[in-house]
Amino acid sequence: MKKLFTLVAVASISALVACGPSAEEKAATEKAKQDSIAAVEAAKAADEAAKAQATADSTAAYAAAEEAKAKATADSIAAAEANKKGGKKK
Repeated sequence: MKKLFTLVAVASISALVACGPSAEEKAATEKAKQDSIAAVEAAKAADEAAKAQATADSTAAYAAAEEAKAKATADSIAAAEANKKGGKKK
């Protein structure tokens, strides 16, 4: 009876140990989880950088348009002044 009990105990412990994940599997699962988190954070950072760049580009384009508008206004005023004074000579 004692041998049978020992055999059953050893078989139970072996089955219990065999069912759980190994240390390598646990490490691989944790590494995959960390890699996934890093990928999401990198994507978020890239998205924020793209938004910041788009804002900077938009601001620069607006400034250039305003500068062009101001130059056109100045040119129109200069042309009107020239026409008042007798026009341009050809």
